Amino acid sequence: MKSFDLFEKKLGLDFKNKDLLTQAFVHRSYLNENPEFGLEQNERLEFLGDAVLELIVTEELYKKYPEKAEGELTNWRAALVNAKMLTKVAEELGFNDFLLLSRGEMKELGKARQYILANTFEALIGALYLDCGYEASDTFIKKYLMVHLPEIIKTGSYKDAKSHFQEMAQDKNSVTPLYKILKEWGPDHKKKFTVGVYLHDALIAEGEGYSKQEAEEEAAKQALVVKKWQ
Repeated sequence: MKSFDLFEKKLGLDFKNKDLLTQAFVHRSYLNENPEFGLEQNERLEFLGDAVLELIVTEELYKKYPEKAEGELTNWRAALVNAKMLTKVAEELGFNDFLLLSRGEMKELGKARQYILANTFEALIGALYLDCGYEASDTFIKKYLMVHLPEIIKTGSYKDAKSHFQEMAQDKNSVTPLYKILKEWGPDHKKKFTVGVYLHDALIAEGEGYSKQEAEEEAAKQALVVKKWQ
């Protein structure tokens, strides 16, 4: 079993239950090859961590920017908690050195690895919340994730394609885009999605991704091209 002592020291963590920390890094594929490992995979922790992450980021934005409207805060939050940002932070913090993956997944270094890193970040937040509580989770998220907000605001990267397409659709057609899953395939730990974006009943464009959110964002990008609304 990998030792997480170095990981804890580097990030200023101190887990009482070391198994909980290890579990946050256990990918489903690892247990397929190591069924006697003794710990569960990290998806339940990811489920919890996703909610804790969203609450803490929302609370911080609400308190720190009282003059900002809900819509802008929503866009900032989305830019902070999306898979791209979580992957970036996970890579910066050295998550790749501690992932417990199958031999096949170890060779995957593209989109699939990014998706695993983002999910592992959420799982770590879930484990931290269970072991150390809300305050420790809050401190960790502010230290390693919220620090990216000034750059997000400065570059305007929070203006994602979905938000832009919705603004344009409402302005030009007085309609809110609707997203539908058209197809999903692959194993549970590496599922892919095709999503269609509609205006009224008309399919405007499709997008693919390793999560529904990613597929929706890709569909919105394509729709902006189709409608010439870039």
